[in-house]
Amino acid sequence: MAICPECEFEIDVDEYDVDRGDTLDCDNCGVTLEIIGLNPIELEVASDDDDDDDLDEDEEEAEEDDDE
Repeated sequence: MAICPECEFEIDVDEYDVDRGDTLDCDNCGVTLEIIGLNPIELEVASDDDDDDDLDEDEEEAEEDDDE
């Protein structure tokens, strides 16, 4: 059992089925969580680094289009 750091909902996580760095979604609030500890299971809100990278690429393309 692990606790969502966002809404404090109890999440059933089997520590043998997950690894550090895996992500899952909270069934209660929907936030994406990253597993940062295994014994006991510790969760933190996952960063949106992947989404930020996509935005940066889109912004770069827009700037290139403006330059032409």
